[in-house]
This record gives sequence, structure tokens and C-alpha cells, in this order.
Amino acid sequence: MEDTIVGISSSLGIGAISIIRMSGKESFEIVNKIFTQNILNVDSHTIHYGHIKENNKLIDEVLVSVMKAPKTYTREDIIEINCHGGIITTNKILELLIKNGARLAEPGEFTKRAFLNGRIDLIEAEAIMDLINSKSESARKLAINGLSGNVTLMIENLRNKISKILSNIEANIDYPEYEDILVMTKELIKKEIIIIEAEINKIIKESENSKIIKNGIDTVILGKPNVGKSSLLNKLIGEEKAIVTNIPGTTRDFVEGTIVIDSVLFNIFDTAGIRETHNKIEQIGVSKSINLINTSDVVILVFDNNRKIQKEDMQLLNLTKDKKRIIVINKIDLESKLDKKLLSGDIVEISALNNNIKPLKDKLIEMFNIDSINKKDPNYLFNTRQISTLKKTLNNILELKKGIKNNLPVDILEIDIMEIWKLLGEIIGKNYNEELVEEIFKNFCLGK
Repeated sequence: MEDTIVGISSSLGIGAISIIRMSGKESFEIVNKIFTQNILNVDSHTIHYGHIKENNKLIDEVLVSVMKAPKTYTREDIIEINCHGGIITTNKILELLIKNGARLAEPGEFTKRAFLNGRIDLIEAEAIMDLINSKSESARKLAINGLSGNVTLMIENLRNKISKILSNIEANIDYPEYEDILVMTKELIKKEIIIIEAEINKIIKESENSKIIKNGIDTVILGKPNVGKSSLLNKLIGEEKAIVTNIPGTTRDFVEGTIVIDSVLFNIFDTAGIRETHNKIEQIGVSKSINLINTSDVVILVFDNNRKIQKEDMQLLNLTKDKKRIIVINKIDLESKLDKKLLSGDIVEISALNNNIKPLKDKLIEMFNIDSINKKDPNYLFNTRQISTLKKTLNNILELKKGIKNNLPVDILEIDIMEIWKLLGEIIGKNYNEELVEEIFKNFCLGK
């Protein structure tokens, strides 16, 4: 990290302002070569007006923010140039900075430096990217909690409890003659570790909500042709995205859209009507519809209130019987010919045509316990890496309990306890390997 990096931190395209960020020990010297004001001896956290020039030719009118280490995002000297928006001007200034000694930053390299320099931990680093990518209010709150240190504190508390066990074991081994030191017997270790195990299980269970909050709920609208699936999609997302006609087979491929219900994102897929067909294109659409059932979080199975239940309807009921499912009876504004006795489970009645879809939204809120999720402070682990690492600690706890049952010596049990402590450290980045860090930060955007 001896070199100075530069990247564009704002979205590329036409806009009022673009931001170019630099970090490293030569930041001030590099900018000073092309900026009309001398910034080498100015106070930290100040903004300076001037122009960017190349060989006395005016490039742009800019504001330059000067931030001196260590009170910066990366704990290195940082410069931010606010120039006029637009790809040509922004890239020209970027080119000049590279020409004068900076290196183009890799994706996420500014945040990576913040982590390696101890400015943030690994959970906070991942939360930054989640905050940038958040698509709902709940996802934003989840990321903010990770960034605020609340999630880190939760893991640190577990590590501290493990540390106390380890320190007492070490004291027993090194100073057996001291009578005022707590003796860590196997029974006492088991008692303490059961409490920690319960806390970890609670965190894992509650963190299942983080998938819902972060990625949204994949929702498939399923049914025979012309039961009102496309109309329902359009009403849910509030736009005419799916083509609606009375011609069977209009939807040949799935159409997708998103909606936020009570600050939780729903990814909705309107599928091709499932029926027997000799049309090859429609057959592909039907096959895709069936495949989507397996990957969805919930199936909305739509029936036409004005039609009798037929063979295809029964097939769909059987096909989705093991899935989380809501049965929607659509077109309740028409005469009822549907035998509702053949339906069971979560059933709602709506009229997509008349925009009467609130019962469906209410059922989705109830099914995923969204009210409860929104009322809780989202102190969850929020990605697969964090959750899978915490699950590994449970495996080590199981091994530790087996060792206690098999009457292994305390100094042997200490090995498993130490491994639990290390795994908890991996979650927050207290101990890590380079490969893990590279994998995490390569998914960040440029300039962050």
C-alpha cells in the first residue's frame, strides 16, 4: 500500500458533478502539479477553488477537498476533486492524475485500505457495499447497523466470553497453586459453552431474516392461461409491464418486476400460463415456469373465480403442495363457478381488474412475518460468509461437547475452544487470509 491510488467515485454519465478520489502519501504532490492553487501546506479538511490545467491549457473549474491522515476514510492522505459531470471531462482529469504518478484503483481498494489500516472491520466493510446496493428501507437499515458497529459488538461479546474461558484455563495450567483463580472444570466449561451455543443459535435463526431484507422475496405468479396473472403483476408493481389480452398463451416467457411492501422487497415473476400445448415456444415458457417454482420463496397460485377447476388446476395444486404458497381467487367481480372446497391452505380473494389486491399484500406480510421484522433492530449477520462461518463455530462446539463427554483433559479441550474463538475472529476480520480479503473486495464498485 505504498503507492497512491485514484478512482472515480461517482456514477459515470452526464451529471452536475463528478467526484475523483485519491488516497496515498503522494496525493497532495500529484494534484499540486495540475491544480492552480498550492495545496501542500493548507489545513486538513478544507476545500479549495481553482482550475485543473495541462501545460497551461484549461481542463476544468473544480473544487478540491484536502484531508490529511489519519483522520480520513483510508487513514491515508486523501484528495477529492469535484469537477463538472460528464465522461470526457472526468476521464481527462483521471488520465492526468495517472500520468503524474497515481495508479488506477482496483474495485473496492479504498475500502480495502480502510480495513487493512484498521479504520473499519470486515463486517463494516461488507456493510458499506450493502448500503450502496440496498433496494429497500429495511435493507438500508440492515446495512447501517452493520456499519455502525452493532453487529461487530454482538460477535465481540461472544469472543470475550470465549476469551474468559481460555484465560482461566491458562491460569489454571500456569498457576495451579493459586487458590483465588476460578478452576475451569469440564462441567464449568460445559455450562459456559451451552450458554454461548444458545446465543449463536439465536443469532443464526434471526439472521435468516437478513436474506429476506437484503435480497428480497422471490415470488412466482403461477396459473393457467387467462386467469389474470399478468394483470396481477401489473397491479402489484404499478406499471403496465406485462401484456394483457384474452388470448391464451400471450405470456411466452416470464416477466419480472419488483415491489416494496412494508419496506421489504418482493421480486415478482409472472410466468407463462401452464397448460398442454404443441407450440414449441410456449412449451419452453411453460418449462421455465415450472423451473421457477423450485427457486422461489413463495408461489402465488392464481385461479379464475369464473371458471370451474380443471385437470391442469389440480396438477398445479399438486406441483406446489410442498412450497410456501398463497392461493389467489381472482375475478371475484364475476359470477363464481369455482368449487372452493377443492382448495386448501392460505386463500385470498381479489379482483386485479378493479385493483382490489390488498388482501394479497396483507397475506404476504403475514406469511413472512414482516411486521415483526420491521419492529426489530436488525442486528443480523447479513451475508453467506458471515453466517456460514458462525455455523462452523457450532460444529466446533459439538466437538467440544463430545470431548467433555469422553472425559478428555482440559488442555485438549482448549484446542477446540481456541478454534471457536478464531472462527468468531474471522467474521469481523480479527484474523483473515489474503485470499478471503481479495474475494470480498473484488465485488465492490470502482472508486469505493
